Amino acid sequence: MNSEQRRDFVRRHRTCVFGYERQQGPPSMSIVYYTMDGDDLLVSTMAGRAKAKAVERLGEVSICVLDEHWPLTYLVVYGKASVERDLQQTGSVMMKVGEIMSGNPIPEAARPAVEAMANREDRVVIRISPEFTFYSPPVHLNAGDDGSKLEHGYGQRLPWNP
Repeated sequence: MNSEQRRDFVRRHRTCVFGYERQQGPPSMSIVYYTMDGDDLLVSTMAGRAKAKAVERLGEVSICVLDEHWPLTYLVVYGKASVERDLQQTGSVMMKVGEIMSGNPIPEAARPAVEAMANREDRVVIRISPEFTFYSPPVHLNAGDDGSKLEHGYGQRLPWNP
């Protein structure tokens, strides 16, 4: 995958594994939905959750964008991250995520209720600005294949903006 194909992959998908370094113990990972704002990825979370606290502490994260179709592929994105506390923006991200989750548009009339929920839950937006990506070509077995012709290659790291 070249740089433009990687950017397109991120634009076409909406679920990822959100990873960050914990203060103690192994790295943390969780599945989240994301939306795009230009090249940036936006994730809604509660301000009191570890994701938001880690972003404020570290200023960087890694995400593994998952292909939503078989055979499963993925693309890892590394970038700078920040926490944003604008209620309107948070409401917009939550509405977009609601559309992703339900598969249906969320009517604008729902915005006051969504923003009230965002306020009640002390929600914030995590903005991830990609710096580079890592992609390892998938290797799959097909029905009836004994694996004798499989070849594994090395992944490739590319900058987000070449």
